[in-house]
Amino acid sequence: MKYISLFLVGFLLFGTIAYANSDKKTAPKKMLRHAVLFKFKDSATPAQVKEVEDAFRKLPSKVKEVKGFEWGTNNSPEGLNQGFTHMFFVSFDSEEGRAAYLPHPEHKAFVKVLEPHLDKVLVIDYWTQE
Repeated sequence: MKYISLFLVGFLLFGTIAYANSDKKTAPKKMLRHAVLFKFKDSATPAQVKEVEDAFRKLPSKVKEVKGFEWGTNNSPEGLNQGFTHMFFVSFDSEEGRAAYLPHPEHKAFVKVLEPHLDKVLVIDYWTQE
């Protein structure tokens, strides 16, 4: 009987803790993702590519509508990148935020740094799904 009582107390305590913690779990906020892939010209030097990387990384601190940012370079072993080497991932909480970002003077200044070194760009925007 003693073990059954301890089991029931433990079960009730665990259930109460789990229920209390379930209130803290909220659905992730939907975000508008702006995915940008770059293929640089063969003539682009490592220093020029770094200049583009640095300029893009500075945009979130200059454009308040940017709510999230990450980037990286391709390391897939599949060989399906078609020459695209860089992925930049910019997040917005609304289409209005993206609409303010695209013509923003800081974004336009970044594009001027990028253009001389860019061979191809691929952009896909989407709303996150739950």
